[in-house]
Amino acid sequence: MRDRAQVVIVGAGIVGASTAYHLAKNGSTDVIVLDQGPLFETGGSTSHAPGGVFQVNFSKTMTEFARYTTRLYSELESDGRPAWYPVGSLEVAWTDERLADLKRKLGVARSWDVDAHLLGPDDARDLIPLLSNQILGALHVPSDGIARAVRAVEAMSADSASMGVEFHGNVEITGFDVRGGRVRGVRTGAGTIEAEKVLIATGIWAPSTAGLAGITVPLIPMQHQYAVTSPLEQLKGETVEVRHPVLRHQDRSMYFRQERDAYGIGTYRHEPLPFRAADLPSGLQNGRAPAERAFIDEVFKEPMEHARELLPALKSVGLEKKLNGIFSFTPDGMPIMGESPQVRDLWIAAAVWITHAGGVGKTMAEWMTTGQTEWDTRECDIARFEPHALEKPYVFERSMQQYREVYDIVHPLQPAAGPRNIRLTPFYTHQVQMGAHFAESGGWERPRWYSVNEPAAPATPRREGWEAVEWSPAAAAEHLGTRARAGLFDMSTFAKFEITGNGALGFLQWITANNVDRPAGSVTYTAMLTRSGGIRCDLTVVRPGVRSDENRFLVMTGGSTGAYDLSWMKAHARGRSGVQINDITEDLCCIGLWGPQSREVLSAITSDDVSNSAFPYLSVRELTVDEISVMAVRISYVGELGWELYCPSEHGSRFWDIVWEAAREVGAVIAGTTAQDTLRLEKGYLLWGADIHTGYNPIQAGLGFAVDMDKGDFLGREALVRIMST
Repeated sequence: MRDRAQVVIVGAGIVGASTAYHLAKNGSTDVIVLDQGPLFETGGSTSHAPGGVFQVNFSKTMTEFARYTTRLYSELESDGRPAWYPVGSLEVAWTDERLADLKRKLGVARSWDVDAHLLGPDDARDLIPLLSNQILGALHVPSDGIARAVRAVEAMSADSASMGVEFHGNVEITGFDVRGGRVRGVRTGAGTIEAEKVLIATGIWAPSTAGLAGITVPLIPMQHQYAVTSPLEQLKGETVEVRHPVLRHQDRSMYFRQERDAYGIGTYRHEPLPFRAADLPSGLQNGRAPAERAFIDEVFKEPMEHARELLPALKSVGLEKKLNGIFSFTPDGMPIMGESPQVRDLWIAAAVWITHAGGVGKTMAEWMTTGQTEWDTRECDIARFEPHALEKPYVFERSMQQYREVYDIVHPLQPAAGPRNIRLTPFYTHQVQMGAHFAESGGWERPRWYSVNEPAAPATPRREGWEAVEWSPAAAAEHLGTRARAGLFDMSTFAKFEITGNGALGFLQWITANNVDRPAGSVTYTAMLTRSGGIRCDLTVVRPGVRSDENRFLVMTGGSTGAYDLSWMKAHARGRSGVQINDITEDLCCIGLWGPQSREVLSAITSDDVSNSAFPYLSVRELTVDEISVMAVRISYVGELGWELYCPSEHGSRFWDIVWEAAREVGAVIAGTTAQDTLRLEKGYLLWGADIHTGYNPIQAGLGFAVDMDKGDFLGREALVRIMST
């Protein structure tokens, strides 16, 4: 084994093998892959995965990962045996609610360019004759199928090795050489391997492996039941490994696959069975692979009844193969990918299923070598987690909930069950008194609407079913009240960063697309771009007034992306002198005072001149409200006249009382995020993460006004020049 490589990958399962394969394909062959287990059935989740691949996901990124993965697997074979069986998939509906959800999923499939069809019961049974006549219909995706994960690993590893990549099994990882905030190598039982970059792809062991470098990977290993029946009379004599489509019965949290003349049954229909990563064995234990535990027959009783209900042929068979396989769940159900925000050149790719491993390996190879990816990775980036979301109790509770809900019909607006009340703004008590209905975002409790406004709700079309979930007529009253008079919105949860130092201006000029070199008292709306011109985030840059240092700027970004945006800025500030970045989100609270009568409200609480001539649009002023110093920013997110009013959080409660008293005099409303959303949509304002992300550039998004091509060079400018010339 060599003692030096450009890249060392820890983990030779499906993710490590896929990344090594794509690195080699891209010309990076100075790669060593290590695993604690034997090659290539290493004993991790890859070794026991049933292999069902369903491409359609409500996340476009996850769908892209899966689409690419199916194409990749279809090209792979090991010793003449295929790694992919293109048998298609069926997701059956047992209830009307599930059938409606499958119709929504069909729309998603068409949006993401996946061929899919909604079938009636008879057409579904033509594909799987064993199905019960009680099903209401099914979603059929012909290009789905079943992967043989170990064969895929063997094939990719063989190709990689032929290009110069080294694989070593039975290697103990004892630590990492981290110096100056950067990884320099991997320590093993056989010595240290120097490396320029390291990827941790150890799956269920990722928290323990990353912990050796002081990094937190927020995932919980979970036991999951899978069993294979004895032979079925209806499949007698079957010699082909699989003909039937892979099957999901999500109303009962189950999936199925044919295994020659038998059927495999997987279930999530039990309470989560978590494992601490530190307690996972590294080798065989009682004859079992490390990622396999003893099957719990009692837990499988109810799922087996449901299996026989869906597939009556199973009533006459028993179970021949049984295991509790261990794999990963995260707090938001998404993979964990990207460079560690704490240790440079230390990369993570964990909580990745067989379904997505090909696309994830491709993405990791791109990311590690070029710094950018073909597909938007905002939902998967390890930098997305706020500090509280890395704490063990939070990770445990949210990951457990993800397991329980893995096949549930989850409305996109459904609030998290817990943990809650983690971060509260100074206005929280006032909001509770006004009947706030809260949802959580980034740990913050954010009011969606206030029941106090329901009596003023206009006559609106009645909402029922799906469209009535997480909605109230109070939101309509708040929308109209803001548009007619004024509304008070709690904007405290928006991320706020202070950029200071004699290099602050140069840094912001480089990392943002607009010209922020404006006089003190100016406000600039702009975006940070990737090198390929994608919108990494949109933001407001404030250069405070004359009482502030000219080298001080305030940056405001989205409330749920603070950690993500901070990581990006800090990464691009490395090596620059005279730049300090501080997160001051919790130091300042903010009231959005918006609406045609907002100036009347503001004039009532301050003696400062807030006329249009004294306080124009996109400017900032220091105001005095009683004894409170307030930074007022003339900007609006709802398309009406208004201000964002910032003050120190310790004055927040009193400040709310003052503003609300004046606002009530003009008939203003207290308003939540639902009205805020409908107002900004009415105006045509965009929301990062929903309407725009790195998959779009400012020209596509109609944000050309937030870009200044004449200010000099900036990150993404070269790409925009190419885009604008075509």
